[in-house]
Amino acid sequence: MTPKVVKKRGQYILAFDGSEHARAAVTFMQDFIIQQGEKSKSTVVLLAVFTPRQIGDLTPLEQALDQTHVFFKDKGIRSKPELVLGYAGEKILEYAEELNPKMIVVGAKGLRATLGILLGGVAQEVVESAQCPVMVIRAPYQVFQRILLVADGSTYSQKAIEYVAKFHLTPLASIDIINVLPPIPIKPVPDFITHSWPAGPEVIPQFTPEMSEEESAFLREEEKEGQKILDGAQRLLQKKGKPVQINQVLVRGDAASEIIQYAKDNKIDLIVTGSHGMGAIRSILLGSVTRKLVHYANSSVLVVK
Repeated sequence: MTPKVVKKRGQYILAFDGSEHARAAVTFMQDFIIQQGEKSKSTVVLLAVFTPRQIGDLTPLEQALDQTHVFFKDKGIRSKPELVLGYAGEKILEYAEELNPKMIVVGAKGLRATLGILLGGVAQEVVESAQCPVMVIRAPYQVFQRILLVADGSTYSQKAIEYVAKFHLTPLASIDIINVLPPIPIKPVPDFITHSWPAGPEVIPQFTPEMSEEESAFLREEEKEGQKILDGAQRLLQKKGKPVQINQVLVRGDAASEIIQYAKDNKIDLIVTGSHGMGAIRSILLGSVTRKLVHYANSSVLVVK
């Protein structure tokens, strides 16, 4: 079955299966369209996909889909429910290719997902292969007030910054811009030495030599470059008229781990990242850091292509 909706600007695809995370995605979609002032300009394509094994038990899904359609109608938002046979990831991408939506919105987990597993692989598949921004919503959802923007100087990161710069945010919103520098290289430690005491041999480790001036200078230069990236991102946000509070965060370590931990410690509602970072290989569909954020972050994640 091919998409029935006529291609036009202002469409969003919302993958729906009636799960807690899908319902959170519905609430997000309502808030987002109203905040962006797009009630009269946008259509939400409510895409519910069922497999051949589910044909005999579609009533709950049909009812939930109809209720969601009415929910949007009551809010003055156009929506079009689509109940199609197939496999979710494949159909979502098929619709996306046909409709060229402004964004695809998916719940992080589905009805049959187990803890820590994405919606049967659907969210991962969509994030990996879609050509437009993908929002992965985690329940419980609340209006995004704490936003963490990942900035690493890459082209994809720049796209993410420009995308966020267009958002109309709540007056209480704030944006934290984070740049993660590589961890300090650990020097090989010389072999352990053995010292013999009357009571027996004792193993004594050799300490790592102090960092040379050249190495220290290199790290300082990295920090300067990281600060330039943060300053540039903040200037762009301010240029676009962002009146919200903007905070800069410069840290060292494993990028995904630092971002996820910062988001957890600071109660971040939404992480925004590009699909690839500076170290990504073009042949790989999704950068490793972005993939980890989608899988393991406790907050919602927006991946900008």
